[in-house]
Amino acid sequence: MTDRFDIAIVGAGMAGASLAAAIAGHSSVILLEAEDRPGYHATGRSAAFWTESYGGPMIQPLTASSGPFLREGGFLSARGALTIGRDGQGAAVDTFVQEYAALGVRVNRMNRAELEVYIPGLRPGWRQGALEPSCADIDVAGLHQHYLALARREGADLRTRSQLVAARRDAGGWQLELADGAKLSCDILVNAAGAWADEVARMAGVTPLGIAPLRRTIAQLAVSPPAPADLPLVLDIAERFYFKPEVGAVWLSPHDEAPSAPCDAAPEEIDVALAIERFGEVVDWRVDRVVHRWAGLRSFAPDRLPVYGFDTHEARFFWFAGQGGFGIQTAPAAAAIGAALLTGKDIAPVNPQPFAPSRFS
Repeated sequence: MTDRFDIAIVGAGMAGASLAAAIAGHSSVILLEAEDRPGYHATGRSAAFWTESYGGPMIQPLTASSGPFLREGGFLSARGALTIGRDGQGAAVDTFVQEYAALGVRVNRMNRAELEVYIPGLRPGWRQGALEPSCADIDVAGLHQHYLALARREGADLRTRSQLVAARRDAGGWQLELADGAKLSCDILVNAAGAWADEVARMAGVTPLGIAPLRRTIAQLAVSPPAPADLPLVLDIAERFYFKPEVGAVWLSPHDEAPSAPCDAAPEEIDVALAIERFGEVVDWRVDRVVHRWAGLRSFAPDRLPVYGFDTHEARFFWFAGQGGFGIQTAPAAAAIGAALLTGKDIAPVNPQPFAPSRFS
C-alpha cells in the first residue's frame, strides 16, 4: 500500500523542519530525512549567530523579519558583532556602515581606541571597525527542535533513515521510492535537501539550478588568556576570518568556501592551520590547543540568494534551498514565505520575487 500526502519535504534540517511546521496545519505533510537524526549536516554545524549584515543587503530583510520571532521565542542571546579592518581599509568599513545604515541597521563606526575596549590584545594595524549591537547568538538546536515538535503537533509525519532514491511524476502528482523500499505519493514535492538539492532535482527529472555546496571550517580553540565571555562576534571586513567566544573557548573560522561534492563534510588540516594563522594576526592570545574541529556544507545558488518557489517548468516541484550560511538566522521568514507560496493562505513577510526559481530561466 502506498501512503498519500499533500506535500512531501525532502530534508529535515532547519529548512525542511521550519517549512513543515508552517504548513502542516494546512496540508498533510511528510518530512523525509536520509540520516538517523534530523539536522545532522549543515544545521548541526552552524556557528550560530544572528546579524543583519551577514549574507549581504538582499538577505538583510529576511534576517530582520526573522528577528522578532527568534527574540520572543527565547532563541537569541545578546552578543554584538564587530567588523574590523586594517590600516588602509577605512573606505571599505565606511561603505559597510553606510550600506547597512541605509537599510535601517544600527551600525556604529569605531576607532582604534574603541576597538581596544572590545578586543583585548588587539595587534597593531587594526584601526577600523563597525559595531552592530543587535547581533545575537542563536540557540540552533533549540530552534530546530521547536520546529520539529511543532510540525509533529500539527500532524506532520517525520521519517528518518528515509533517503529518497526515486521520484516519478504522473498525472496524480509524484510517486516516490525510499532506500528501504517504502513507497509513497504526494501532490507537491518540496526540495529542502541542502547540499543535495540539485541531486534531488535530477532524480525528479527537474533541471538543476546550479546550487553548489561549499565547505566551511570551524575550529574550537583553548586560548590564553581566556577570551572574555562578552567578546563580540569579530569579523574581518575582507572576509578572511570570524571568531567568537563559546563555553570558555573560541570558535574560529577562516571564512573558507571550498567547493565540495554533497557529503558528510570533514575539516582539512590546512584550513584549520590557516584559521589559526589569521587569528594570530589579529590578537596576541596564545593558542593552547585545538579542542575540536568540524566542517559543514553551505549551499549557494549562482547569485548567492536563496531559492523559494515552484520550479518554472514543473509546477508541482517546489524549491526551498540555496540558503548558504544564513539559513538559520532567516528560518522564520523563509518558512513564512514558503508557506504563503505553497498554501496561498498567508501573506509573505518579505517580497518573494527576488528568490523565485524563475530568475534562472
